[in-house]
Amino acid sequence: MGEFLFAAFGFPTLLFSVALAVVAGFWFLVLCGAAERGSFDSDVDTEALRLGRVPVSVAATVFIASGWLLALTGSVLLDRADLARSSSSLLSPAVLVLASVVSWWLTRCVAKPLAKLFPD
Repeated sequence: MGEFLFAAFGFPTLLFSVALAVVAGFWFLVLCGAAERGSFDSDVDTEALRLGRVPVSVAATVFIASGWLLALTGSVLLDRADLARSSSSLLSPAVLVLASVVSWWLTRCVAKPLAKLFPD
């Protein structure tokens, strides 16, 4: 459990962990009826972001959740590689960039089939 917490609240996963907490709070408010699914993205054109016609709230959730999972996995693998401290410090930003890029690609792949569920 300690390894999980260290990876989840250490760099680079911490950036995605905070965003994931915000996303979880948003969807909790949506479930309680205090907010609507499209409350903060009604005027954003997701076509410009190459995400099809899926709401930004859904695309952001997929991006942040997959980015968190990828960054967490990369952090754990980097920690278990037993590299020198300097090498690990240099590779941590690379994990963040790689997790962001792969997460963006996954979001684009998932958004296309999801766009059929949101006709408006």
